[in-house]
Amino acid sequence: MKRCSRCLYDETVPAIVFDEEGVCNYCSIHDQLNEEYPTGEEGRKHLEQISEKIKREGRGKQYDVIVGVSGGCDSTYMLYLAKELGLRPLAVHFDNTWDSTVAVENIQTALKSLDVDLHTYVVDNREYDDIYRSFLKAGVLDIDSPTDIGLAAVLNMAAEKYRIRYIFEGHSFRTEGIAPLGWIYMDGRYVKSVQKKFGTIPLRTYPNMLMFDFIKWTTVLQIQKIRPLYYIDYVKKDAMKLLSSELGWEWYGGHHLENRFTAFWHTYYAPKRYGIDSRLLGYAALVRSGQITREEGLELISKPQPYDADLIEMLKKRLGFSDKEFDELMTQDKKTYRDYKTYKKNFERMRPFWWLMYKLNRVPKSFYLKFCFPDPLPSPSK
Repeated sequence: MKRCSRCLYDETVPAIVFDEEGVCNYCSIHDQLNEEYPTGEEGRKHLEQISEKIKREGRGKQYDVIVGVSGGCDSTYMLYLAKELGLRPLAVHFDNTWDSTVAVENIQTALKSLDVDLHTYVVDNREYDDIYRSFLKAGVLDIDSPTDIGLAAVLNMAAEKYRIRYIFEGHSFRTEGIAPLGWIYMDGRYVKSVQKKFGTIPLRTYPNMLMFDFIKWTTVLQIQKIRPLYYIDYVKKDAMKLLSSELGWEWYGGHHLENRFTAFWHTYYAPKRYGIDSRLLGYAALVRSGQITREEGLELISKPQPYDADLIEMLKKRLGFSDKEFDELMTQDKKTYRDYKTYKKNFERMRPFWWLMYKLNRVPKSFYLKFCFPDPLPSPSK
């Protein structure tokens, strides 16, 4: 199997292309982002300029920036960094009722230590379980995309409610990479389409993000998405040590494992049903950014992906699947977002508009690259 000579990606990664030296196009995207978002003194200066602008625009308001929190390392560090920059953050949490105990405790201890208020949106658990059943029945890979859409909607809803124009997002391409389009797709119409076909409960409490709201938040309200980790030398293991010592934060065992359904996707569903090891994303990003060597990364991905058998049993019981029904779901015909109604073609037709929104920090560049071009993912030169 052909593997990138620089990172860990191999030919199974969707839309991968290798140059004459065997380096993949995802490494090229990383280098482009690295140049566009410098770290060190230049990055810190840029982040401080952003912070000063946020402070000026937030005068007279109770809060000046939204920070989404999940109990994970990145979002907790975002909260810590916002306070360090002298901002007045409002923590926002989307509770899809699948949070792990340690995640809930991490949120509470961080808020208390940093003296930050929390805005929580809780969806009806029966409704959300029905959404998850629908996505499992749909036969698609991206069964956790409703959570990503719901979180994005809740962050924007909170920003609109409290008249805040800035949202801090805790993503770093240097530690997480960019998930290929063929692995993850998400939009509000996709959620609505799948639920309409397979669901039994109407979407009443689920905070979906339909196109009208998406455009309203990006153009009329001009809410900006800032990714501060792009501008600092963010080393995750150091951040974890800091959060543990200063905030009493606890590790939950792996990236994205603070939510039980998300943990199911990463540790069981993706590898067992699709042969996808999602650890590849983070480890490859760490190799590209020089935080681990390629040899260390290869050793890490060579170890089997562990999963919690009790979690699988809990999921089957909660969602009402018998062992036979669950096995049928895991072996049914595979489908993709292309088999359902989505905004994908709309995003492609509106590419110039979304390019402008990316340039104005209204949407992340990863959104523009992944959703606004025809498949496959374009190289940075396109």
